[in-house]
Amino acid sequence: LSAGVCCCCAALRPRYKRLVDNIFPEDPKDGLVKADMEKLTFYAVSAPEKLDRIGAYLAERLTRDVVRHRYGYVLIAMEALDQLLMACHSQSIKPFVESFLHMVAKLLESGEPKLQVLGTNSFVKFANIEEDTPSYHRRYDFFVSRFSAMCHSCDPDPEIQNEIRIAGIRGIQGVVRKTVNDELRATIWEPQHMDKIVPSLLFNMQKIEDIDSRIGPPSSPTAGVKEENPSVLAENCFRELLGRATYGNMNNAVRPVFVHLDHHRLWDPNEFAVSCFKIIMYSIQAQYSHHVIQEILGHLDVRKRDSPRVRAGIIQVLLEAVAIAAKGSIGPTVLEVFNTLLKHLRISVDFELSDRHSSAESVTLSTSSKENDERIVQNAIIQTIGFFGSNLPDYQRSEIMMFIMSKVPVLGTTSQSLDPSNLGDLGTRRIQIMLLRSLLMVTSGYKATTISNALPPPFLDPLLSPSLMEDSELRQLVLEILHNLIDRHDNRAKLRGIRIIPDVSDLKIKRDKISRQDVSFMKKHGQQLYRHIYLGCKEEDNVQKNFELLFTSLALTTIELANEEVVIDLIRLAIALQDIAIINEDNLPVFNRCGVMALVAAYLNFLSQMIAVPAFCQHVSKVIETRSVEAAYFLPETIFKDKCDLPTSLEKDEKDLFFLTNKIAESLGGSGYNVERLSVPYVPQVTDEDRLSRRKSIVDTVSLQVDILSGNNTEDKVDNTEEITFEALKKAIENNGLEEQEKEKRRLVIEKFQKAPFEEIAAQCETKANLLHDRLAQILELTIRPPPSPSGTMTITAGHAHYHSVPVYEMKFPDLCVY
Repeated sequence: LSAGVCCCCAALRPRYKRLVDNIFPEDPKDGLVKADMEKLTFYAVSAPEKLDRIGAYLAERLTRDVVRHRYGYVLIAMEALDQLLMACHSQSIKPFVESFLHMVAKLLESGEPKLQVLGTNSFVKFANIEEDTPSYHRRYDFFVSRFSAMCHSCDPDPEIQNEIRIAGIRGIQGVVRKTVNDELRATIWEPQHMDKIVPSLLFNMQKIEDIDSRIGPPSSPTAGVKEENPSVLAENCFRELLGRATYGNMNNAVRPVFVHLDHHRLWDPNEFAVSCFKIIMYSIQAQYSHHVIQEILGHLDVRKRDSPRVRAGIIQVLLEAVAIAAKGSIGPTVLEVFNTLLKHLRISVDFELSDRHSSAESVTLSTSSKENDERIVQNAIIQTIGFFGSNLPDYQRSEIMMFIMSKVPVLGTTSQSLDPSNLGDLGTRRIQIMLLRSLLMVTSGYKATTISNALPPPFLDPLLSPSLMEDSELRQLVLEILHNLIDRHDNRAKLRGIRIIPDVSDLKIKRDKISRQDVSFMKKHGQQLYRHIYLGCKEEDNVQKNFELLFTSLALTTIELANEEVVIDLIRLAIALQDIAIINEDNLPVFNRCGVMALVAAYLNFLSQMIAVPAFCQHVSKVIETRSVEAAYFLPETIFKDKCDLPTSLEKDEKDLFFLTNKIAESLGGSGYNVERLSVPYVPQVTDEDRLSRRKSIVDTVSLQVDILSGNNTEDKVDNTEEITFEALKKAIENNGLEEQEKEKRRLVIEKFQKAPFEEIAAQCETKANLLHDRLAQILELTIRPPPSPSGTMTITAGHAHYHSVPVYEMKFPDLCVY
């Protein structure tokens, strides 16, 4: 009777339940009953409104089987669910999906690894299904949390641990794919989800043994590798996640990376951090690269008080990110990058000097280590600045060059944004050197079409300011920067080292005809370059490298910018340098004087062969040969040896040892050169930079002397015993006012002689002398008595240039102003 009742009850059950019960065999080992599964699938497709009931009943059976540990029936139920999901795509599937997700959640909550893997596999299959309509109420918060927890599995069995971690990563990948394809995909990018997903993936990525193999663009490992290696699978999931990020959610995906690296102290050493950000930069869309760079800069500001090695690690990551971003779109962060790096450069110098001052009394190994670590930070900043700048397009690089140059502090000024006032001379020098090193890297490889583009006045003037500093390293950096900008044909390597070149043609110098723009540049700014070289040779702390760089400067100027007029100017400059060593007004050491003589010999030898004037080459060669026999220390091969015997004095009057202006003028005049200007000695211009140089100004070398011998006219004499009266005092006050006017007039004249080009002064003096002669001639023609004999002379002296004396007569000409 009971059996009959059971049969009747079974017959009265709903059809969907009977179809579901039929798919389960008596022995779960036999697996799913396929014939009955086909009936259930056909019924579900034919009556989609029954899907939600089918799903609820399957969920009920699965929950009961999980509790009873009947895992064989659990596997059959999940297989049936998967087949129903794949077969049904109508709008009625939404309630069925809710039942399905509830069953997957039950499996993931169980402590059985096999069930967790089973639930993950079913979820991944579901994630690959494209639904016809979006779901506005479905959320995956539980799955994000559960899959992330599985990624951190610490099961004692390595195989089970590996299996669960792989399942967690694949589950996260499924959540990402499902939510990205959904119209409500923005929910997955919320910070509470990213803070779980990203660290879980990074945790597994740390297991990568060969970091160097992961620094390139996304790879395509085989399916077997993906399944067996959690680190590779996590990395590919991380790449996929970043590749799907958009403008609005990029930052939410990147910020958890910083949190993970901070929490696990992965900035020092920073191999994994560098690897992560290389993956990020290669995975995201190129137009979003500046977002990542901004985040790194912001994190650097946050960690500015951390240890030097941590800051250096972050800067190194920035360098790698910039290196990749520079190949694509950098966006509006160019100046922000440089400004932030320069700010941290100043902070690093502050830390270094504060540590040094605090340990002035007791020097310890830890303090020395801190200073070395700060140097690591500074070098990393310089390298980043240089690399970033050198990868920018030319128009942006020019702006960055001027931006960095504007940050270089100058002693005696307070207008610099880095504010070196609190650093002292040592700190200011450190920042100067580091900024110039950065600028040197930025200018490396820069090829401007014209020199005026490479050296615009707003950049040239502040760049040449350090040429007056009493620091040989600063001057060396300035020269190297000039070489980067002037050398447009890569001839610098051929000119390396200072030497007497036997045959310049063997160097295979590359050069083009000088353009009109370059000619115009030399007319406007050539004197600045000459002055820089001239003053650079007069510094007492010059070493061999300084002379080598000065020689290269002269040679590159000859190659890139020299026409006939510039050649004459360069010869005048070389002769003036020779006079520095011969006359020695600055009391230079013997080594410096010999170095200058060697520099002049090497350069004139190079110049004579470049312009190929036989008589000029012959004169230079003869002087060099004479020096090699009688004064070898005047040649670079001898004076710059490690052990060179310096002479006790250089009091030699033998003209055969020196390059003579008259001989050079004679040789060049026969070849069509205009050699009139060779008779005018070179004198450097005086600029406002001399006040900031902390060195003896060259103003002292330029003087104005006007000596007019007084005649015997007794009427002009003043009686020293004149009585003091009211009229006398009034006259004295009036004379005092006139004297003040005369002093102001003389000051303006002297300032003019200091700042005006020498050729302009010479031409003006010649004009005034001619005017004076013409005026005298007109007056003397009207005079009955014969012209008086000269009673005095006027001599104008500027440096070593003496003009012909101009006769001055015992007459007064109020309308004629003579200086």
